[in-house]
Parts: sequence; C-alpha cells; structure tokens
Amino acid sequence: MTQRAARFGLICAIVGLAASIAAAYVHYRLLFDPTYRSFCDVSSSISCTQVYMSRFSTFRGVPVAVFGALWFVVAALLSLSGLTARQSVRESIPGYLFVLSTLALAVILYLGYASIVVLKTYCLLCLITYAAVIGLFIMSGAATSIPMTTLPRRAMRDVRVLAGSPLAITLAVLFFAGAASTLAFFPREGEAGSQSGASPAPSQAQTSEFERVMATQPRVPIVIPTDGAKVLIVDFSDFQCPFCKQAFYAYKPILAKYETQQPGAVKFVLKDYPLDSECNVNVTGGGPHPSACEAAVAVRLAQTHGRMDAMEEWLFQNQPSLTPPTVRQAAHDVGQVNDFDSKYAFTLELVKGDIALGHQLGVRSTPTLFINGVKFEGVLGTQYFEQAIAYELKHAAAK
Repeated sequence: MTQRAARFGLICAIVGLAASIAAAYVHYRLLFDPTYRSFCDVSSSISCTQVYMSRFSTFRGVPVAVFGALWFVVAALLSLSGLTARQSVRESIPGYLFVLSTLALAVILYLGYASIVVLKTYCLLCLITYAAVIGLFIMSGAATSIPMTTLPRRAMRDVRVLAGSPLAITLAVLFFAGAASTLAFFPREGEAGSQSGASPAPSQAQTSEFERVMATQPRVPIVIPTDGAKVLIVDFSDFQCPFCKQAFYAYKPILAKYETQQPGAVKFVLKDYPLDSECNVNVTGGGPHPSACEAAVAVRLAQTHGRMDAMEEWLFQNQPSLTPPTVRQAAHDVGQVNDFDSKYAFTLELVKGDIALGHQLGVRSTPTLFINGVKFEGVLGTQYFEQAIAYELKHAAAK
C-alpha cells in the first residue's frame, strides 16, 4: 500500500468517524431532550432529526451511527497500519479495507434508499459517512495489488505478526473493550414503544427535566375551541409523511387511554399541513409529497360520510404507493365519496386555512405538535407525549 493511498484512507476514516460521532450525539440528545433541534435540520426534506427518529436509524435499539463509528475506527487503524506496519503487512491492508468497505457499501445503499426513497428526507451527517465509505471503497479497490483469494491466508499470517507487537495488542484490547462498553451502555431507543405507543417509565431525572421544559417553554396561543378539555393537542400533519404515520400509531393508544380514564379531558385536533406546493405556498418545487393535498381533501370529504378514521388508516397504510389517482379512487372505495371532483376546489380552500394557521404558528415540518401551546417539532417520543399530558392535567387540577 502506498503512503499516499494510506493517508487518503486515514482521512476518509477520520471524516467518517467524526460524522458518525456527531450523529450518535444528535441521536442521544433526541432521546433525552424533546426540545432539542439538530444543527443539521435545515428543512422538512433535509433533516437529521427526522431520519434518526425513524425505524431505520437503530439496530436492536442501538443507533446505527454507533456501529458506523466503530467501523470507521477499524478503518482508521487499518489505514494507520498501511503507514507504519512492515511491508508484508502493508501490502495486505488494501485488501482488508476493500472487503470491509464492500460490506459497508451494501449497508449504506440500504440506508440511503430508506432515507431518500422511503422517508424522502436527506441527512447531511449520513451523506458525509456515505461519501467516506465510498472513498475508502474506491481507494482500496484501486490500491489492492494481491489476489483476493490469498487474503484469508495473509490474514492469519498478519494476525500472528501483530500478536507479537505490544502496541498492536494494546490497541486491539482498547478497541474491543471500548466497543463492548459503548454497545452495552449506550441508551437504547424503545423501538417497540415507538411503534405500539407503549411508554417506557421515565427516570426521575428525565421527569424533572421534562417538567422544566413544560414550565419554561413559551406557549403559543391557538384559537381552537377546547370544548372543556384541560389539554388541547394540535398536530399539524401530512398523510404522505412517514413520521406523521409513526406519530399517528404511537399516540393513538395513549389518547385512547386518557379518553377512557378521563373522558373529555384531552382534546386532539389534527390539522393539515401537506408538503405539496399544489396547496401549500410555503413549499417550492412541487414538494416531497405530491399526493398530500388530495389526501387531506379525501379525509375531509370522508368525514362527512362517517368514514374519516377508515380513510386516515388507508392513507397511512398505503403511503409508499400514494398518487393523486389512487387517493381519489380510495376516497370513492374507502371513504364512500362520490363527488370528489366537484367538491375538491372548495375543500382544498379549507385545507389551505389549516396551512395558513400553521405558517402563522411557525410550522416548518411535519409532524409539529402544540400541547397547550408548547411547540414540539418532529415525532415526540411516546414517554414525553404521555408526560406532557400528565403534566398539563396535574397543573390544571391544581388551579
């Protein structure tokens, strides 16, 4: 391996490691601070937060960014060996990096597809790690000069060589100890809870911190009748938004529980904020969700036939395949709407009314929640969602 190739590999590994550490930090903050907004949240379609709060961001509860950081540490150590190890070891390093980067390339292709195609959201930190992996893949492929079939035999030989180096042994022990500790103690994300609505019991520190947030955050006045409810939750949503789907299914059982325990105490209002320039003047270039305006209209028209819940369920369940024609057909088949076209223009104006209200309240992405006026952007974790309701009910009773 040439010195130039080894230096390039080391730079790629360090850049990827830095981006992965930053991503893991952001993910950690999102788990414990519901008001935290990542520095790489630029818009509704360029948002690290939206990606990290999706189901694709973890593996067995551990953020993918943590595994990425560990992978880049290995790549950095190998690249460093390409600069300092004896010649017999250095000539094998590109082959090792090529195998590792090929496996990593398969992973980032899957994650990139999930982010860009499924979630329709770009994560800047993720893109940096993708570029670092691709750089390592190209470099190692070009620098490999040995037959790949000889790699297993060379690996056994190089392990024996490194086993005789106290520095190599020390680095290996430190790496495996650090990796094991990181994977064991990094806070897990409650994947099952976020999908089913079950809320893990918060720690005392989390409870205290969240109560501080609820007590100190500014409250935006929203002119929506409470109908006697002590807690008014307003959710600006988009039926084509994957994160809105996640929130829809996560919050439903919590709201049902409070309706059973304290009927009428909590009012949930769903407001339309489709990210589609057809009806949303705040979105340019068509928008990431080209069927969202039709979907919002379909739900409103289905409501007049008592089929709103069924229409919402169908839209969220069929998000990946939504098109304006399929939405209109579903409005007929599921929502029992026979006059979609004739009522479309009038109903779309009602949707635009929600959009105008959202713009006035500073809504920039979906979902955006207002819980008695306290604003939360993105999917609020179920434990925080339930804590917010409990907090507001407690303070309403104390008045």
